[in-house]
Amino acid sequence: MRILGIDPGLATIGFGVVEKTNYDFVAVDYGIISTPKDDSFPERLMTIYRAVGSLIDNFKPDAIAIEELFFLKNITTGIPVSHARGVILLACYQKMHNIYEYTPMQIKLALTGTGSADKHQMQYMTKSILNLSDIPRPDDAADALAVAICHGQTNQQLVDNLIK
Repeated sequence: MRILGIDPGLATIGFGVVEKTNYDFVAVDYGIISTPKDDSFPERLMTIYRAVGSLIDNFKPDAIAIEELFFLKNITTGIPVSHARGVILLACYQKMHNIYEYTPMQIKLALTGTGSADKHQMQYMTKSILNLSDIPRPDDAADALAVAICHGQTNQQLVDNLIK
């Protein structure tokens, strides 16, 4: 199963593509989509829309996993990111319907066994699960890989529970 993970943002959107076979995960590709801050807000949204569509066309995932937004302090900065996330969801839904959303706590729990893992623990587990020599960079790409792994882990856990 090929999974595209997305870490939403406005200036930087992380993406990670993993291939899952049985219980193994392999990183196919990862990186970021960047939008220039000098572009108008609608131009930035269009950049995101087109880039996400291109990712789906290029990698042909079986599923797309997207991190849900969580704002602890400043909701004002969260509003533009919410717009960007909406555009990401639209681009994904126009290409395919296998879209899954996970909270940060669900992602942490799937990778580390605890919903309160810190960023370093998450990066270490992402590196370990994908058998990479280094922690994926930038952080947004590492986060997107974690979202994809979460879907693969959660999906496998559902299958395992049905078999028992």
